[in-house]
Amino acid sequence: MPSQILTPDVGLIAGFDPRAQPLLQCAVLPGLRAECIQLGFIRTAFSTPVPWRVEPIFTRSFASDVTYPQKVRKAAVLVPLVQRASGLNVIFTRRAAHLHDHAGQISFPGGRIEPGDENPVATAMRETYEEIGIEPRFVRPIATQPSFLTSTDFVMTPIIGELLPGFVIRSDDDEVAEVFEVPLSVLLDPQMHCLHLATLPDGRQRCYFSITWQSHFIWGATAVLVRNLYHYLAAAQLVLREPQ
Repeated sequence: MPSQILTPDVGLIAGFDPRAQPLLQCAVLPGLRAECIQLGFIRTAFSTPVPWRVEPIFTRSFASDVTYPQKVRKAAVLVPLVQRASGLNVIFTRRAAHLHDHAGQISFPGGRIEPGDENPVATAMRETYEEIGIEPRFVRPIATQPSFLTSTDFVMTPIIGELLPGFVIRSDDDEVAEVFEVPLSVLLDPQMHCLHLATLPDGRQRCYFSITWQSHFIWGATAVLVRNLYHYLAAAQLVLREPQ
């Protein structure tokens, strides 16, 4: 395992293909029971004290006492849960190719925290509306997960939120190239989580997780936040009784 393990900025390297990087052996983790990926359980899990640990490979990046560099940019993203007939889905965006930060990558809707935002929840809801047109009145926040420091000096705070019936998606074509959904059962299946090792031109090595669904390759910080959600719900299923 490399000595420096961070979510990578390797996507900025010309010609870098995140799909083609070699795989490392990933810890074998238990799956979640079917009821643990339902809204009722998720609401209960986040309203109950649950002892848990963040993804161990990236513990330093999730540390609450981490010393942020002066140039750090604070951001918040929404993890939008939407109930479909087949189960819960999560909405993702693919960023427009011309954007300066993380162009073309798959991400949750969200962005930088602005001075007028009351808190990260307000940021996530504002950015979601600006990017994909979902009005804040259709978002019911459930919980805030630990903030994550990326190697591109973003501190990302994920907000888990439930989308209420009646929302409409109207994406901003200047920022968003695509909006799509992935089943939560796929995202939170640890067997779908791959750990890659990238060697940079200067010899440094960096790791990142990825999750593939159909033609979509979810990697980097977004995949780490998904894996962290798995860790929380896996801990919750050990201490909470099945919902009635």
